[in-house]
Amino acid sequence: MNESYDHGELEELMREILAEDAYTIQPSPAPYPAIRRRGLAERRRRVAVTGAALAALAAVPVGAYAVNGGDGGRGADTAAPNPSVSASHDPAARPSTSPDGPARPATKGQLLDGITFEQAAAGLKECLRAEGGPAGSPRDLGKAKDYRIVLALKSTGDSNRPGDGINVVAVKEKPAGFRVVCTLEDGVASGISTSSSDAAGPDAGPVVPDVNGGKLYQQSFPDKGHWKLPFRWGVIGTVEPSVAKVTVSYGDGGATATLDGPWFVAAGMLNRQVTLAPHIKGYDAAGKLVYDSDTDSTYERTLP
Repeated sequence: MNESYDHGELEELMREILAEDAYTIQPSPAPYPAIRRRGLAERRRRVAVTGAALAALAAVPVGAYAVNGGDGGRGADTAAPNPSVSASHDPAARPSTSPDGPARPATKGQLLDGITFEQAAAGLKECLRAEGGPAGSPRDLGKAKDYRIVLALKSTGDSNRPGDGINVVAVKEKPAGFRVVCTLEDGVASGISTSSSDAAGPDAGPVVPDVNGGKLYQQSFPDKGHWKLPFRWGVIGTVEPSVAKVTVSYGDGGATATLDGPWFVAAGMLNRQVTLAPHIKGYDAAGKLVYDSDTDSTYERTLP
């Protein structure tokens, strides 16, 4: 059926059609949830809190080296590493004793001062519960089962925190290079420190000492020159696959450095006051020196 309209009627009809369509046409909503998730993930990669905790996928024995000597003034730093354990940079996972707990370290020697794996795992859970934020928030540190414990050792108190306790160090694969150091006193979390490989910078060498790892090898600034001795200290960081050995010396104490996947961990006892940070060296499979913290411009050699 044909209908004819004059100019005025046609214009009026078009206006009615356009008015009706205006209510049916809506712009597609912006993907806000996806944008928010991406932003939170990026912030979590770079978050730096305060305290400690531990790890996800575990390991088979990796590499441990005993180090003796090491002078705080670097004058007698002639430590000779003696291999004690050997393993790969890509250790197989060693499951936890519980399905919701962290994975185990590569070697039993990474649990020091009589601390059992069960105690370290319980400490990690407590720290994540007490110090972490709500799921999906920038302070969300995940669950204990996401981590693998790489080091547990005694924590010596100071004038700011008089009581002794334990430090538990845990790592996880996502985001890469993420670690927590959880400090506990009488089983109660008293602080947590986090860091990731992002902090190393684009020009990092084959050995990268943890930029915030000083928590493990120094007491408080007000106590400088008057630390409580003997003092249990630790050093952590990451290594490239080409690194076959890492040695650490600190003051007059011996040290043990263990390669655990992409991580190295070391611990020792300090028996005198020091002014210089631990001296770290890395070697390739042929025994060639490939890293020396004394020549690393990003490493703070002097204690604050």
